[in-house]
Amino acid sequence: MQKCIIASDIHGSAYWCKQLLAALKEENAEKLVLLGDILYHGPRNDFPDDYSPKQVFAMLNEIKNKIVCVRGNCDSEVDQMVLEFPILADYALMTAKDKTLFLTHGHLYNRENPPLLQKGDILFNGHFHTPECTKTEQGFVYMNCGSVSLPKPDTPHSYILYDDGTLYFKDLETGGIFDCYTL
Repeated sequence: MQKCIIASDIHGSAYWCKQLLAALKEENAEKLVLLGDILYHGPRNDFPDDYSPKQVFAMLNEIKNKIVCVRGNCDSEVDQMVLEFPILADYALMTAKDKTLFLTHGHLYNRENPPLLQKGDILFNGHFHTPECTKTEQGFVYMNCGSVSLPKPDTPHSYILYDDGTLYFKDLETGGIFDCYTL
């Protein structure tokens, strides 16, 4: 697998989308994997910083060839009309170091309702807005990249960087690593 950033829950924040794209450039990552909730903030969330879905889709469309995306619970067919890359799949599969990476938002498949995975495979979620890395009793690894724009209290604006077999949890504001997992 190529060097990539895995992120979720931009929720229409132009400010945090700019920060994420700056991290993509700084990390020299080849792909941006988005785990849903791209444009809309959702009825339970406050407006995120610099809420501007039009700016967000314009920024993301500029790098559409670098994006792999799955659908979040706040994403819809209307969003797909303005985004120039596919966003409506419930999950995507990638491989790295002989492991299957199951990429999904988290509202359908999650740690409590996992898809069929082999021991050592990794389930990636966003949705819950809290970064987490846990090896489950079933033998797969559960990873939540947190939220780009609306993290839960006491958690950073965050993303995961995949680089040469290691997954680094990174603080979007500082660029600092706060956890990691090696395949």
